Amino acid sequence: MLSALLFPFAAAFFLSMALTPFTISFARKFKLVDDPKTHKHPAVIHKKPLPRAGGIPIFLAIVLAMILFLPDDKTFLSIIAAGALVVIIGVLDDKYDLSPYVRFLGNCICAAIVVFSGVEIPFITNPLGGILSFTNFSFSFLSITFTSSTLLAIAWIVWVMNMLNWSKGVDGQMPGIAVVSAVIIGIASLRFPIITQNNIYTSQLSFITAGASLGFLFYNFYPAKIFPGYSATILGFMLGVVSIMSSVKLATAVLVMGVPAADALFTITRRILSRKSPFWHDKGHLHHLLLAQGLSQRVIALFYWLMSLLLGFFALNLSSRGKLFAIILVVVFVGAFILTLKLFGKSAEEG
Repeated sequence: MLSALLFPFAAAFFLSMALTPFTISFARKFKLVDDPKTHKHPAVIHKKPLPRAGGIPIFLAIVLAMILFLPDDKTFLSIIAAGALVVIIGVLDDKYDLSPYVRFLGNCICAAIVVFSGVEIPFITNPLGGILSFTNFSFSFLSITFTSSTLLAIAWIVWVMNMLNWSKGVDGQMPGIAVVSAVIIGIASLRFPIITQNNIYTSQLSFITAGASLGFLFYNFYPAKIFPGYSATILGFMLGVVSIMSSVKLATAVLVMGVPAADALFTITRRILSRKSPFWHDKGHLHHLLLAQGLSQRVIALFYWLMSLLLGFFALNLSSRGKLFAIILVVVFVGAFILTLKLFGKSAEEG
């Protein structure tokens, strides 16, 4: 069983490592570059132009490893097709800075592609006992039938895509979180009394995602040679999909990504209360506040990785009710931490 996971992981890792230098050259040639002199983004912290489009080597490594180790069934083919669209939209954004509303619509379409291939959430475990079913409600729109399970699955995948995309404020932050999260989800996929072939495939896909992300991380850790860019939203897409495929281990996924998820939740709330669009960027994320206190990019990235690792350990060992209480604690802790930094620390604008 171990070799069935390590070989896909290693293949994706080495493919990503090998493909990233070519992507750096490709990005420079076609001007997929983040230049702080021309890219007027409030959260830009780098001083010199750096290539973007980090999602390209990650996605290619994932696809090649999937071809090597996974069957060509409808679900996996839909993941490849939707993933390709994720990366295309991301590369266009890396080049032209698309409207966030266009990107959001694209994310919804990509999520819908895999959901309507069968990646749904028919139920979740009720932390208070029993299960919560999502198969009773349905409606049709444009000759497409939507159920509560398909809507929930689409919303979940889009949420993870956007949430993780907001967690790339410092070098190495995003791919490191993805590595830990994918490994934890992959392990959780096999923690059943009876392990099916689907569990094994899902775990392999999780480890493939982890390997591709780790290979890219070697070039993205501070000082970065390449940025993830919006095309790296493919990582959030993959994590959203595999967390559903792993027999609905959503609580595990929520907990292991608890810190960036809570930060995203407070960011959306803050922007709405300030009468601003939740899609438009600013310097109010937790990593921006930590930068303002003088912490280095490496320390902040390591903080996020270690928190994901710690919460992932709890996620693998807690009951459903325990995970619910842990998620609540994480939200409270992150909220209190952000509030403390805002009230008593240096502001991101000062930093």
